Amino acid sequence: MDAEFKERFLQNWTRYFPGAELPIGFYYSNSAEPKFMAKPPQGHRCIIGDIAKVRKGKPLCLDNNTIGCHGGKRYLGFESKLMPHFEYFLSCGIPGKLEGERYKKSPELVKEFMKHQKPLKAPGDYIIFKRLDQMGDGDNPLVIIFFAPPDVLSGLFTLANFDELQPNGVIAPFCAGCGAIVGYPYKELKSSEPRAVLGMFDVSARPCVPSSVLTFAVPWSKYVRMVDNMKESFLITKSWNKVRARMKKDG
Repeated sequence: MDAEFKERFLQNWTRYFPGAELPIGFYYSNSAEPKFMAKPPQGHRCIIGDIAKVRKGKPLCLDNNTIGCHGGKRYLGFESKLMPHFEYFLSCGIPGKLEGERYKKSPELVKEFMKHQKPLKAPGDYIIFKRLDQMGDGDNPLVIIFFAPPDVLSGLFTLANFDELQPNGVIAPFCAGCGAIVGYPYKELKSSEPRAVLGMFDVSARPCVPSSVLTFAVPWSKYVRMVDNMKESFLITKSWNKVRARMKKDG
């Protein structure tokens, strides 16, 4: 990451979003970063829980063997197959055999839904997460992820739509928590009009974040535009100053 660009963002972030948590980013690599390598899971382990450490400043390196759930492997691009009886797992379950999450009305609906969900193919053997302030010249993040409460989200949402003709510069797809921060924003990288992704509506992953926090994941090219637009946007107005003052007070 370019040092001048990073410093410009950090200064603007502190100025316009006082006290707000710094974002994190990820990139893929064919080389591991051993000192940041996650340990193999002992049973199920949610990727959102793992990333909590990154938010606090500890980088994280994962591969297919260190991701602790089927959904995480799929949404991060390391596996394309679904777990057995996935259509029942996401819906009503199988009495006596499999508890259903009841996130979809029926197994048939899940099957139809999944026909349109092309799995991501990871472009490297490892995925590395780092907080933005810890990224160096050799780190090239693909997506920037904010974990944020409503006031911060309102600023990010409005900034993401600042230079858009269409009203949907931000999407909120139905998916797992990790899908909203990796899978969907990664796919947006290939779009001529990449959109930001609002997420963390996954009920199963909600216990891994504070009750007031959602995620806002931005493909790199759109993130650059957002940073470039900061000083000419609503962030310099009296309207935002009122929100900013509340952030400062709450922080």
